[in-house]
Amino acid sequence: MSLATNKIVCITGSSRGIGRACAIQFAKQGATGLILHYYGDTETEAEIRSLQSQLENDTVKVVTVPGDIGDPATSAKIVEAGVAVFGRIDVLVSNAGICPFAEFLTMPHAVWEHTRQVNLDGSFYVVQAVANQMKDQVPQGGSIIGISSISALVGGELQCHYTPTKAGILSLMQSCAVALGKWGIRANAILPGTIETDINKEDLSDSTKREYMINRTAMKRLGTPDDIAGPVVFLASDLACYVTGASLLVDGGLFVNLQ
Repeated sequence: MSLATNKIVCITGSSRGIGRACAIQFAKQGATGLILHYYGDTETEAEIRSLQSQLENDTVKVVTVPGDIGDPATSAKIVEAGVAVFGRIDVLVSNAGICPFAEFLTMPHAVWEHTRQVNLDGSFYVVQAVANQMKDQVPQGGSIIGISSISALVGGELQCHYTPTKAGILSLMQSCAVALGKWGIRANAILPGTIETDINKEDLSDSTKREYMINRTAMKRLGTPDDIAGPVVFLASDLACYVTGASLLVDGGLFVNLQ
């Protein structure tokens, strides 16, 4: 059984990393429509064109929407573009995020502002916009998955601006589960551990740091975007129809390993 058969799925930050892996997995699992948001610079435009070509060859119709997710107008455009083509949105994966590592005491306030705007404000805007569409469509309902982080639960020396945003996404999903359940809308959070993406590429280039993070996991390897895509598709699927307000830690056993 395909887990996403006939579903219309919206993914923010879809040009690479976890977002891209989710798009590919949803296509493999039978989604018929994908609304792919990306930040519109030249490099990501090339990435999204490549992804679009790959998925459309697999008979999935794809709509792409560029824009700064920290601007509420972008979320309105995402919903408008998706509904114009597909008529509805069944799943939202709020994934777009940044993590510019920085020392707390010398961090420019602009770094804090930008990180919060993209990670937390952007999540709020797109969740609100898509939830309104899910409430009004017939039949009502849908699944919203917020990509939080293990950083919602623990601290990081160079992440004093990042961890609060991920904790905020976790809390947002919990409250949205309560606020939106009456319309058949489920809201859940995925908390990835150390996943190799562009966000931490520079940080993990330090071989000592990389080896330390590998050894911290119970499974003795770092995660890949594909490791996150599977759990995301599950939470979006009808197999998880009674799961809402939940948080799923996907970290290879990093959090539980105290030794």
